[in-house]
This record gives sequence, structure tokens and C-alpha cells, in this order.
Amino acid sequence: MARNDFRDRADSEFVDKLVHINRVAKVVKGGRRFGFAALVVVGDGKGRVGFGHGKAREVPEAIRKATETAKKGMIRVPLREGRTLHHDITGRHGAGKVLLRAAPPGTGIIAGGPMRAVFECIGVQDVVTKSQGSSNPYNMVRATFEALKNQVSPRTVAAKRGKKVAEIIGRRSRDRGADKEAVEAADAAEVADA
Repeated sequence: MARNDFRDRADSEFVDKLVHINRVAKVVKGGRRFGFAALVVVGDGKGRVGFGHGKAREVPEAIRKATETAKKGMIRVPLREGRTLHHDITGRHGAGKVLLRAAPPGTGIIAGGPMRAVFECIGVQDVVTKSQGSSNPYNMVRATFEALKNQVSPRTVAAKRGKKVAEIIGRRSRDRGADKEAVEAADAAEVADA
């Protein structure tokens, strides 16, 4: 049952979305026994997100198991201005390959199926994505998570290099011909983003 009907539940502070339900049949002496597998994405809308997979004989039980697994394995994703990614990035898992791009304000979430659920749970408002490989929802979600794990903020880069955020952003801005005021504004925005 490949469906794109996403389910929202405001569970305490988390938002969870049902991405995919798969029905499998085991043929036994008396007929068929059906089982269900659910793929769920859970996030807090502020940069934390996780995904889980659950199997059971009934749909609600499979969803419950997947939600528990998703909450256990959450990751934190640094966001620029709390609305988009810091930089463009690709991710792969198996045959699934995705491209994630930061976008200007007002763009919205331009993403298909499983990736849209991930970004809605994170709390991203502006992003452009492209799935370049498998359309299998499991591989797409895992590839998206691989990309998000490699997302780094200018603050992290600055800390690793022992520099200030302004120097990291400044170098990028100077290459584009931006003036000193724009660099200072970017630095202030990064500090406020923390």
C-alpha cells in the first residue's frame, strides 16, 4: 500500500508523520496472514528529527513501534535563521541519492513524498530538494538523514579552526564582493541563531 497520506499527531512536543505502510502476506495452511510495516518520521519542529521502522500484525501497533524507534534515534540539525539549511549537500543510502539545497525566504518546502515529511518535522520552511536515485521511501529517508548528519553550521567550522564566525562568513561574502556591513550583519545573525 504505497500511499502519500501523511499523518500528523501533536504528541507532547513532537510531530510525527506516517510516511509509508507496507502490507506483507505470509501464506499458511489456512490461508494468508497479513503483517504491516510502518515508516514514521518524528521531529520537534526546532531542528531535531528521527525516523523509525516498525512491524506488527496490526497497523496501529506497527506505527507505535516505529514512533518509539524514531524518538530513540533523533539527531540535531543546525538550521540557518531557524528556517533553512546552511549549505547545499548530497546524501546517499543504497540506490537512494538526494540533493538538498538552501533556499531564500518564501520558497517553501519543495520536496517530494518522504523528504517533505522529514523537513516538515525538522521545522525547515525553505528548502529545495531533488531525489536522483531510488524512489523507495526507506532509502530516500535514510539518504536524507545521511545528508542532514553532514550539515555543519559556520559556528562549528569556526570552533574547529579556532576562528571567529565573522571570519568564516566574511571570507565567503568577500568572494562575492559584499561590503563589511554585510559581513557584520551575517555575524550578528549567526550569533542570534544560537
